[in-house]
Amino acid sequence: MADTTDDDQHVKPYVFESRGAKALHFSISEIQSRMQLDDPQGLDLAYTRTMMASLLFQPDPRRITMIGLGGGSLAKFCHQHLPQARIQVAEINPHVIALRDDFDIPPDSARFQVLRADGARFVRTPAAEADLLLIDGFDYDGLPEVLGTQRFYDDCHACLQPGGLLVQNLHLGDARYPVLVDRVRRSFDDAVLVVDDSDKSNSIVFACKGTALASYKPGIVRPLPGLSPVAATQLLGAFATVISALKAQRRLADRPRPTPPTKPQ
Repeated sequence: MADTTDDDQHVKPYVFESRGAKALHFSISEIQSRMQLDDPQGLDLAYTRTMMASLLFQPDPRRITMIGLGGGSLAKFCHQHLPQARIQVAEINPHVIALRDDFDIPPDSARFQVLRADGARFVRTPAAEADLLLIDGFDYDGLPEVLGTQRFYDDCHACLQPGGLLVQNLHLGDARYPVLVDRVRRSFDDAVLVVDDSDKSNSIVFACKGTALASYKPGIVRPLPGLSPVAATQLLGAFATVISALKAQRRLADRPRPTPPTKPQ
């Protein structure tokens, strides 16, 4: 579902190269994506590793839909380490797509495709049906309004297969943050886990269509079966962070609620 707006309506990002790394920026104050030149397939930013800890709850996704391409960190990781998955990436900004070669993003193929599309509209189409839905769609002004409406989250729930998982990157500094999380909870019947990233600027929201979060039994952090040693090394820290957040959420839910005082007769 192509976006037909004029290219001039989209801000052009730029590439900044430092010693050993390449980063995508809309402004000098914020990094959208970063790639280490000696490990172009790696997840260099902590929040991307936290997002891919979704494999704890959805270890064998066969259809992955992404909203937001950026420098392609998530797309490249999934393409390399989840060969059984069919991956579609919806990116609205043509200038971002034009930089795909700069960040070693694979060419389109039978199992990998980058689409110029409005993500909020794309999730309403049958093509967006997924086991894992990764949302990391930011522009110069932050998270676009359309990627945070109640309808958007309802559409995300509808496009997921039973047991499917939505994972969204949000900024803790966004004034809308509490409202956005509440909307996800409403669309997913509160089957939600919120994990603040280690840098305390991003928050990753996991929302399940089904019982994958509720039925997961957190234990000792171990590499997932079938995950390559390279991928496991990158994700073990994120797995530990997410499991710790899940345990904390369950302890809070199990805490006895205080009995309200009895009104005098």
